[in-house]
Amino acid sequence: MRKYRSLASLVTYASLIATVPASLGVVTLAASAPAMAHGAPDSFADLAANALPAVVNISSSETLKPGQTGDDDDDGGDQGSQAPSLDQMFKDYMQRQLQQNQQGAPKDNGGLPGDNTPRKAESLGSGFVIDPSGIIVTNNHVIAGADEVTVTLQDNTTLKAKVLGTDDRMDLAVLKVTPAKPLPALKFGDSDKERVGDWVMAIGNPYGLGGTVTAGIVSAAGRDINQGPYDDFIQTDAAINRGNSGGPLFNMAGEVIGINSAIYSPSGGSIGLGFSIPSNMAREVVDQLRDYGKVRRGWLGVKIQEVSADIADSVGLPSATGAMIAGIDDDGPAQQAKLQNGDIILKFDNQDVKDMRTLPRLVAATQVGKTVAIEVWRNGKDQTLEAVLQALPDDGVKLAAAKPAPAVADPSVALVGLGLKVAPLSDDLRDKYMLATDQKGVVVTSVTGDGLADQRGLKVGEVIVEVQQEPVNSPQDVQDKLAMANKEKRKSVLILVEGMDGLRWVPVPAKG
Repeated sequence: MRKYRSLASLVTYASLIATVPASLGVVTLAASAPAMAHGAPDSFADLAANALPAVVNISSSETLKPGQTGDDDDDGGDQGSQAPSLDQMFKDYMQRQLQQNQQGAPKDNGGLPGDNTPRKAESLGSGFVIDPSGIIVTNNHVIAGADEVTVTLQDNTTLKAKVLGTDDRMDLAVLKVTPAKPLPALKFGDSDKERVGDWVMAIGNPYGLGGTVTAGIVSAAGRDINQGPYDDFIQTDAAINRGNSGGPLFNMAGEVIGINSAIYSPSGGSIGLGFSIPSNMAREVVDQLRDYGKVRRGWLGVKIQEVSADIADSVGLPSATGAMIAGIDDDGPAQQAKLQNGDIILKFDNQDVKDMRTLPRLVAATQVGKTVAIEVWRNGKDQTLEAVLQALPDDGVKLAAAKPAPAVADPSVALVGLGLKVAPLSDDLRDKYMLATDQKGVVVTSVTGDGLADQRGLKVGEVIVEVQQEPVNSPQDVQDKLAMANKEKRKSVLILVEGMDGLRWVPVPAKG
């Protein structure tokens, strides 16, 4: 069971995994309307009857080497990456021994320590047909790393599936089966039309039981559960359990408005907190996976951070909105468009950028090669620039290993009001803090515990590059900028800090 570590180890993928010896084979586990208020339905039976034939069960298996326990993020139905409980290991062991006795197969030690028997990790999930020819949508984590993927239709027909494409960033996968006759198929609806409180219905394969219908409402929209930069989940209280991953979430018109992907749960079972990928985000990704086997997302080439009230005040922005640029990639679209560090992006391609979460989704959904207008806040006023988007490059940046630093003299100057000391860059300090030879700015050499700088997350070894969007090269430069802002009666001053995680803007009081 894969989990999101960032939510106190409680958010888990709603899929089901089991581990069995390869010699035993696969273990079968037991059993768009307008936005207006609607009354509670008398029954979901008609809707379920129409939808069930297009929802499928998905089983994927991966051969494990001796001693391998499967994906660290997907385990045997226990809590995240924790080891299975002893009683569960015993039950699994007894089940395998019973099967071997019945089938006359050679006995093994049931996966206990010392077992050299090849085993298979089996993932059970859900999916749904979007094309009668046999095109199926599911979650990437249901089939990730699989050697073999099998689809079981509502009438128990079993078909081998080919993976057409996967996208781990949005956790989607598209499969292809070859049916004897056209399959019932579902249509995507408009997830943006669904409102909090609207009725929804989910169908999936919880715990390998087969097609199961649950119902509830849209509990919230736009949820960020820290899965990735494109989080915008629909939250529902329709029961979503392990094995529901990849199954559809329906509106009352029978349209798919979400793909069930995760649950928030301390027990692994449904507590009424399920999360679905909105259809309007999934549709474009599914189309690209189906046609090309991969996704080409738009890329602007900026690092961004949230615009707080202090930051907005320091740059004269009327409200805390938009996404602030805290780094620009070399030769990327943003650099070519002459965007600058400290610019606050207010609109992208004529769409409002409400916060830093909005921008990555807008950029990713924009066609590669398109010329887009970008409205920014710079030097106290709006400006509009144009950028030509490129394709999002592959990840692969690796950090160099740290090395011990020699002791050096400390030529620091205290910024008492901020609770830190800074020093001009020197060869000794570059060596001590492992800074590049062309690094500009002043280095933080001390941070007072519980002081203002400490509260704002500044760390020793980080470099202050700019103050109020102007370069600084000495402690005196910093002090002068602070004094000027205080004279202008500004409440806050922006400092641009560079550390191991890149550049970020930090607002501090002007009086220091």
